Amino acid sequence: MTLFFRNILWLLKSTLVILFLGGITYYCIDKIQEKNNLMDIEEYSPKSTLIVPEHTVKRSKYPFIDVHNHQFDMPIKNLPKLVSEMDSLNMAFMINLSGFRGLYLRKSLENIKKNAPTRFGLFLNIDFEDIDDKFFSETQVALIDSAVKAGVMGLKVYKSLGLTSKDNKGARIAINDIRLDPIWKACGDNNIPVLIHSGEPASFWNPKDKFNERWLELRQKPNRYRDPEINPSFEEVIAEQHDVFRKHPNTTFINAHLGWMGNDLDRLGEHLDLYPNVLTEIGAVLAEIGRQPIRAKQFFTTYQDRILFGKDSYNVSEYYTYFRVLETNDEYFEYYRKRHAHWRMYGLALPDSVLKKLYYKNALKLFPKIDSNLFKN
Repeated sequence: MTLFFRNILWLLKSTLVILFLGGITYYCIDKIQEKNNLMDIEEYSPKSTLIVPEHTVKRSKYPFIDVHNHQFDMPIKNLPKLVSEMDSLNMAFMINLSGFRGLYLRKSLENIKKNAPTRFGLFLNIDFEDIDDKFFSETQVALIDSAVKAGVMGLKVYKSLGLTSKDNKGARIAINDIRLDPIWKACGDNNIPVLIHSGEPASFWNPKDKFNERWLELRQKPNRYRDPEINPSFEEVIAEQHDVFRKHPNTTFINAHLGWMGNDLDRLGEHLDLYPNVLTEIGAVLAEIGRQPIRAKQFFTTYQDRILFGKDSYNVSEYYTYFRVLETNDEYFEYYRKRHAHWRMYGLALPDSVLKKLYYKNALKLFPKIDSNLFKN
């Protein structure tokens, strides 16, 4: 091979090596730049450039009763400190749904009686997994009777009933299991309501993919996913709950979290029309209300006698968003928990007559033992 062809071959090899190395370098640089320009949805928190009127509301316009709260250390809770926080919000009365039973319940009632007798109420909780006990019904009815005499204001049923609670054979306990009927009847006989949380948002049964608007919550809280292969369907659980409402017209039920129908207010309205013994509350579902202000305002006006104020988890600053949605006509403002809502909120600007019923008048009808002097409006 002549020197000329050897030089040409060397040049071609060198060119190929340079092109290969250059390609690798370009690819790596491109991937680094791409990675630097990408972010997880949990990191993405854009600041709105929209200039509109803003009204931060740190104190409700009228005193309110929170019918859906959880204080898990009630026997030892520093109630004067908690009352001070409540006063800053204009919360006149708090119902702690986590009263449990036995010694815990007795100590909680003692703490309230000693330190803040006019500001707190307790609900009883039952262990449904004792359902196979020979004297289950009699025991639970007696428990309800004695708890009411001690000052308990209602019965709280957790979502475990209908989802995870099982009998001695390992079978799921349905919400409308006939063995529970004496419990619902006893609540009616004692004139106390049952606040019942059944199921989860329907999205928790849907595939965990890019089309699921609760995907982020399922990523952050994977135990909330309800695999349809091993769980009863959303509609099955809800149907069991509604069957209890139907069978016990003389018992008042509070269907928690808008009955997981906050995304379909027409359906919720039909539900309330069908069951006159049912009320509902807005704990942990403000995100549904705040994204449909026109329809939600219509709904709150139409069903103004059937809706109660509830928050669920206790955090002082999160109440501000509730007040802002309910009281103002602000537009496009942030919700406090991204996994509940990656969308923005809009105010309903509810009229005073509706606000008063939502904040305290409806609850006062349900709980006449609450001191009405706490409400001056």
